[in-house]
Amino acid sequence: MPASINKKAPVIRTLNLVKGKERFSFRYESGQEKQVLDAVVEMAQRPEMSLDWFDAAVLSHQLGQHLAKELQSLLPKNAS
Repeated sequence: MPASINKKAPVIRTLNLVKGKERFSFRYESGQEKQVLDAVVEMAQRPEMSLDWFDAAVLSHQLGQHLAKELQSLLPKNAS
């Protein structure tokens, strides 16, 4: 059997933030959380961007919730 048949499809996650008329949406594969957080920080540091540090904190919190959910699903059922 070819290896591609046994491979699991990557889990795609999305972070969303609506700020007034703007919408920030970050799509990433599970395991790329650090890169997403780095991108959010970079955007918050740029004065020409409307995404500020509070917005970055909200997105960071969402990212943490996604990670917690993923970790919870990896635990044995009796450990929750």
